[in-house]
Amino acid sequence: MPVPARLQQLEGSALVVGQGGIGSAISELLIQECPALTVLPLGRRSQPRLDLCDDGDLEQLSGWLKQQPPLRLVINTAGWLHEDGRGPEKRLQAIQRSGLEQAFNINAFAPILLAKAVAPALGHGQPCWFASLSARVGSIGDNHLGGWYGYRAAKAAQNQLLRTLALEWKRRLPQACVSLLHPGTTATELSAPFRSAVPAEKLFSPQRAAGHLLDVLAEQTAEDSGRFLAWDGSVIAW
Repeated sequence: MPVPARLQQLEGSALVVGQGGIGSAISELLIQECPALTVLPLGRRSQPRLDLCDDGDLEQLSGWLKQQPPLRLVINTAGWLHEDGRGPEKRLQAIQRSGLEQAFNINAFAPILLAKAVAPALGHGQPCWFASLSARVGSIGDNHLGGWYGYRAAKAAQNQLLRTLALEWKRRLPQACVSLLHPGTTATELSAPFRSAVPAEKLFSPQRAAGHLLDVLAEQTAEDSGRFLAWDGSVIAW
């Protein structure tokens, strides 16, 4: 899937955070098709390491970015839905403090702290993009099924935090565009336990999801900053 011409022509660097299925696929596409872009794929196993729940890693990231070409694109794909038998709560009695804390640490707190860390590197006066993966289930207006308390709430919190960021950056970084992106159900480890009922035509490969997301992102300008968008470019209700 080709990368849109607008992104192919970017000069500088692109930071892709999280190297799971979608993050790796985005990194590969950018490396293949954006010759003037230095792609920086970072995660908990990269060098340098970037654990979004580690303040020390975020501080080091700020310094490290000063040594890289001007930062033009940041895409956060890190997220948490289940681990070691702990997963989305289907009913009230399943809620535990530790699960809520884990969901919020990665899905809500991490993206806004990442934005804080990279903000100095985005102050170069050129158009730039900061995008983070959200989820349709984080929409309060679109919640008709209930369940999945922690994940829904954490994604909704991320949406509010980054919407607020977009309003601040309109004043401080007027060339920046902040986007919240829903990738659709994608065949990754995150979705593995929950996709058995998903029709084959609605289950995307990481490569297809990556292509969709870059297509949508390329259409956004600073005037569009603060939008919550699905993989096909449609606007999702907050």
